[in-house]
Amino acid sequence: MPRFSVIVPVYKVQAYLHDCLGSVLSQSYDDLELIAVDDCSPDACGAIIDELAARDRRVTAVHLDTNTGLGPARNAGLAHATGDYVVFLDGDDTLTPGALQAIADRLKETGDPDVLVYDYARTFWSGERVRNKSAAQLAEAGPATFRLADRPGLLKLLSVVWNKAYRREFIEEQGFSFTSGFYEDAPWTYPALMAADSLTTLDRVCVHYRQRRQGSILSTTSHRHFDLFDQYDRVFAFLDTRPELAPLRPLIFRKMADHFLTVFTTRVRLPRGSRAEFFRRARAQYRRHRTPGGGPRTLRVRVRHGLVRLGAHRTYLGLGALSALRARAGRPLRALGRALRSGVLHLHYRIQLRLPLRDEAVFSAYGDRGYSCNPAAVEAQVRELVPRVRTTWVAAPAHLHTVPPATRKVASGTFAYWTALARAKYLVSNVEFDRRLVKREGQVLLQTHHGTPLKTMGLDLMGRPAAARATDFAGLVAGSDQWDYSLSANLHSTLTWERTYPSGYTTLEYGYPRNDVFHRASAADVARLREGLGIPVGATAVLYAPTHRDYRRDQHRPLDLERVARRLGPQVVLLTRAHPAYGAPLAEEAHPRIIDVSAHPSVEQLCLAADALVTDYSSLMFDYANLDRPIVIHTDDWEAYEAARGTYFDLRAFPPGAVARTEDELIDIFSTGHWRGSRSAQLRAAFRARFCPYDDGHAAERVVRRVFLGQPGALPPVIPLEDRRPAPSAALPASAVQRELAGLV
Repeated sequence: MPRFSVIVPVYKVQAYLHDCLGSVLSQSYDDLELIAVDDCSPDACGAIIDELAARDRRVTAVHLDTNTGLGPARNAGLAHATGDYVVFLDGDDTLTPGALQAIADRLKETGDPDVLVYDYARTFWSGERVRNKSAAQLAEAGPATFRLADRPGLLKLLSVVWNKAYRREFIEEQGFSFTSGFYEDAPWTYPALMAADSLTTLDRVCVHYRQRRQGSILSTTSHRHFDLFDQYDRVFAFLDTRPELAPLRPLIFRKMADHFLTVFTTRVRLPRGSRAEFFRRARAQYRRHRTPGGGPRTLRVRVRHGLVRLGAHRTYLGLGALSALRARAGRPLRALGRALRSGVLHLHYRIQLRLPLRDEAVFSAYGDRGYSCNPAAVEAQVRELVPRVRTTWVAAPAHLHTVPPATRKVASGTFAYWTALARAKYLVSNVEFDRRLVKREGQVLLQTHHGTPLKTMGLDLMGRPAAARATDFAGLVAGSDQWDYSLSANLHSTLTWERTYPSGYTTLEYGYPRNDVFHRASAADVARLREGLGIPVGATAVLYAPTHRDYRRDQHRPLDLERVARRLGPQVVLLTRAHPAYGAPLAEEAHPRIIDVSAHPSVEQLCLAADALVTDYSSLMFDYANLDRPIVIHTDDWEAYEAARGTYFDLRAFPPGAVARTEDELIDIFSTGHWRGSRSAQLRAAFRARFCPYDDGHAAERVVRRVFLGQPGALPPVIPLEDRRPAPSAALPASAVQRELAGLV
């Protein structure tokens, strides 16, 4: 008997069916049976199911003689189910990697409850993924199991059947079966939640809910949306047979009324001319099942429900139209206001350009992000060595809180911003300033860059349209013509910048100021940072920081991070940092040994806290090498990355440590100790010698003395690699480092 019976009803989803069924069969937890029910689909769905059933003994193909709909098709699947638990999945959706393992673990932890509720994320054709907005209801705090009356907030979740695992004996004891018609989930989901003696939750995205552009039942215009009334009659008929569930009746009543209004206001669902009839049916249903204490809570919802109770559908539509009209009327006024403000700002900037320069330095990083990177390290050194120069940091309002109190803060795009750009003597950034910048005579512009280039940059992107996209190469060259100084960390960077940004600037091969902290932080600083991140004492912290993919729209997630954490053991904590280009974390679900640090303001602090780095093609490896701590490279898609973006050298041939091509190889590198063995130390030493010759803790001072003080002869001498003492690792003590070095002899 398998642990899970996964039931998939199939109808007109041939384009998505391979992904759906493949997501089940590729689960790391394989104690399952997959029951695919062909609901007399007129396309190739039946053939796809039969092909999979012939190849995989876990697949059972069920073919229905007539098209029955989702409910009866699920019933047909239930008739073949033998698993301990039943999981439903629609034919165009997918299970996330590791979902069944996580569900199985949670069921074991909670003593095999009647129903387990897990989370989902909507996935769009654009690649965007949006997690369920009510995910907070799935928190695993409190009693392991409970009844719905103890956690009524679960009713805020979408009333669907496919975000739950049901104990099969519970289904049989209750005599549950699906009805026909649209909205067949309601008379199954609500009774199952109410009847369960033991419920539990799993705060993890287990299903990717595909938002189809066309073909979805919910986007179909049909009179069958009137089925909703019969479905809720069935829900209340169930309640009538269970007097002990009466306290839940008001909650179900509110859900019903809200559901009616959702269908009514979604124009695509109801056929032309049927809206008045739908509203009349909703009024009758509202009055029939109205329950004391079931009224809405907010004034807005009370008004909506009151109009349903009165049957005032024209008033309801009129209020909706008035609200939409107000929103549309405001758009032109807002656009006019933006245009006027832009014109006034431009005039203000032109006036400021005629006023004298000030002893001021303006700094920014990554456009309008917070206080970080090389500009931040230079700014701090300017305040220490050149106090006569007032420093100003430019950022978006949301990031101004990261700026030190001693530094002036200016929001980008404001009058103060354009005043600063026009009148500051020094301009420092790691990317381009605003393209509308007019560099004045006497202004000094320092381009610090933000990493040693592995991937192709600047003009080298002209032959790579996948990476270049809409890059304005003429503007790129014009921007570099404004640079007075270009900061470089090594000879490789110098040669790359001077070729890909060919202008008349002076290169300063001084090292990267942002890495100074690696040589100035103490063991106490490292311990404090680790405590702030929640890293347990004695644990090995591995920072996982992959880079952006030019050939993909969505985030590349090659690792099942939960599996990696499990395989590496309880003493390893993963710090996961998604690239800033993505708005989602690398791990889609919470895990006690996976800490999402994507929003942490300082990558340098994360490096100090981590005992090892795992990355792919990120320039972070060049900075982390300064700490002389282990680095593991994961190159699962080297050929695709090289084809789309291009690199300046083959990282696999000259890596800073061990190289893994697959997830299993990565796990093996850590489990065997190869990640910090003598061969890894040899590779890292060669890598540091080539790319870290000047990062000795004094790069910022060199920059400030040359650019701001005009003291090229007073620069601190470079400390040789063998004499540097970077901040110690918390989990790799000095004795281990000595053993590594001994392996080099």
